Amino acid sequence: MESFNGLSELATHLRGKLEPDPQSKKKFVLLFAYNGTGKTRLSGAFRDQGKQTDEDGETTARDTLYFNAFTEDLFTWYNDLQGDTDRVLQLNSESRFFDGMQELEMDNRIGPLLERYTDLRFYIQYEDRKKDENKRDDEKPSIPYVIFFRERDSEGNPIPLKPSRGEENAFVWCFFMTIVQLVLDGAEAYNWVKYIFIDDPVSSLDEHNAILVANHLVQIYREAEAVGVGTVVSTHHQLFFNVLHYELKNSFNRPAQYVLSRDRGTETYRLTEQRGDTPSFHHVASLVELDKVARGGTIHTYHFNMLRCILEKTALFHGYTHFAKCIRQSDDDADGILHQRFVDILSHGKYSLFQPTEMGEETRSHFRRILRDFLDRYSFNEELFPVETIPEGDPTT
Repeated sequence: MESFNGLSELATHLRGKLEPDPQSKKKFVLLFAYNGTGKTRLSGAFRDQGKQTDEDGETTARDTLYFNAFTEDLFTWYNDLQGDTDRVLQLNSESRFFDGMQELEMDNRIGPLLERYTDLRFYIQYEDRKKDENKRDDEKPSIPYVIFFRERDSEGNPIPLKPSRGEENAFVWCFFMTIVQLVLDGAEAYNWVKYIFIDDPVSSLDEHNAILVANHLVQIYREAEAVGVGTVVSTHHQLFFNVLHYELKNSFNRPAQYVLSRDRGTETYRLTEQRGDTPSFHHVASLVELDKVARGGTIHTYHFNMLRCILEKTALFHGYTHFAKCIRQSDDDADGILHQRFVDILSHGKYSLFQPTEMGEETRSHFRRILRDFLDRYSFNEELFPVETIPEGDPTT
């Protein structure tokens, strides 16, 4: 396990992992991290380290092509609120993401990829719609923009439609994958790309499409020219991680794989090497963190939120409807009733995750007791936890 004091330090470490290797010109780092850990911010920190700026703060050079929530923001809808008919997806042409789009005939390149996910059809319009004198400038989006359709009218003209959110996400992903394909093939418009960082491309996809995206991603790398582009893929989706593991392992050298976690109290980040094909379940990773917290002197009230999530998942696994069954031994279990009350109160209201209040001595003692009893009651892998038991009293007294 390796620890890092902030995302910038972690990004530097990942860049080092992707330095060119004579034995493999296609290097990968595969990260597993749960939502809220900082995957999107990490992709931003990774990108920023490759930027060069002038004295006015303007970016003069960069080296990272990335896919994350900011990438999706480059695509915005114009919904024609007045006429309710003219709906188009606008592209922010100020971004280098769209460099050489018209010259490279992106329409023809994206279409075959999109067919893998949907029967949706589209075309990209490059002319400035504001030149139409029949409409005011503020009624018309700037160039370029995308029109989606499935059917044509009697004169053969496409009938515009607004696709579902899933179809829109598939289009954005295929747009990005087209650019990745151009990068790997050495297109001049994207010769500035040295690294690719892909953050959670399957956040809103079902399991079938998660498998499809993973397979498709590796296929593009497999069929592309052997250029030295290092790639980081981060995800919270266990199936996506699993498929990528085997796809990359079968096509290239085994990728560097890690589970990323964050200590909210100290804002440090940890990389734990992931040797197998599937990362640990969330509740196990959380339990390991809570076990470490319970052995220390500083415990915050938001740790009760984490503990409650674990109790609820365990209760559901055993077929119970309430987490109390994982605390109380019987209806008249006085300690169990008290501990259930502590979990109820301290995981809500002003004691929520967003109020990092440090626990008092008595509350710390109850927290340790609840956690210790839970670990004693349910058998987890002993290698994940130290042999010594969690102290029942307060180690600071």
